[in-house]
Amino acid sequence: MLFISSMTTTQKVIAAAATTVLLWGSAFPGIKAGLAAYGPGQLALLRYLFASLTMVVIALVRSVGLPRLRDGPGIVLLGVLGFTLYHGALNYGQVTVTAGSASFLTETAPVFATLMAAVFLRERLSHIGWAGILLSFGGAALIAFGEAGGAKLEAEALLVLAAALSGAGYFTLQKRFLERYSPLEITAYAMWTGTLLMLVWAPALPGQVAAAPPQATLAVAYIGVLPGAVGYVTYAYVLSELSVAKGTSLLYLVPLAALPIAWGWHGEVPTLMALVGGLLVLAGVALVQRLGDAETARDAETARDAKHAKQREAVSA
Repeated sequence: MLFISSMTTTQKVIAAAATTVLLWGSAFPGIKAGLAAYGPGQLALLRYLFASLTMVVIALVRSVGLPRLRDGPGIVLLGVLGFTLYHGALNYGQVTVTAGSASFLTETAPVFATLMAAVFLRERLSHIGWAGILLSFGGAALIAFGEAGGAKLEAEALLVLAAALSGAGYFTLQKRFLERYSPLEITAYAMWTGTLLMLVWAPALPGQVAAAPPQATLAVAYIGVLPGAVGYVTYAYVLSELSVAKGTSLLYLVPLAALPIAWGWHGEVPTLMALVGGLLVLAGVALVQRLGDAETARDAETARDAKHAKQREAVSA
């Protein structure tokens, strides 16, 4: 704790972002392992039962209080968007949609979130920032199409696309709540609400738990406690310090992080196309982070113009 308190805000954001990317990158191989033994809805419910119990322990230790009554409807909507709908649709979609297609469609979330933030939060992204978003999206597409089996869109792909839209809505709405709640508080409230709504999948869960091999249940416990509970809190902290566009652009690093994890977990060797896509993702994210804000881009352009003016003055003198 002493080490964390001595870190600057920038260092904390970098650490939280790196933690989120690594944890969420490991979630996709974990979901694949879980789907081998659990139904899509039951997987989502069991995962977030583990996550919610973890959040209860953390909340008791950190003395998290109750939310304001007037924020109740918004918190319910957060739970639906970020947990019930997002994970339900994603899991059901991944049953038949190839991993490449699922990864590609999920990575549309930062684009949707940036558009939503522009409309509802009045955030502005520079032309360079938009170029970075599109470059990262293209890199994510290469990673998806470079996977074994490639990417093949089917009717169920609409479920994955719905998950991406739902996730984008969650991130955009959460930004508002982060103005009056801590990342831990708002994540806990939304997660508990979303998990309660997942209880519609509870009747079949006991039988699946009894029949599932231990390694499958351990995989679900892992993606619940770490990518689920810890990853959502660390990302909420990132979003509390960055704009939605900058914060969600970091999500393009998730499939890049998933490549070596899937290699070690499932023996899925990354292709050359996926590695090239990874380089494009890194370049795009760097553009958004460095020159994504409209004001930052204008300042850089002003500085260049001033530099060129001085050079012309020096030559003319």
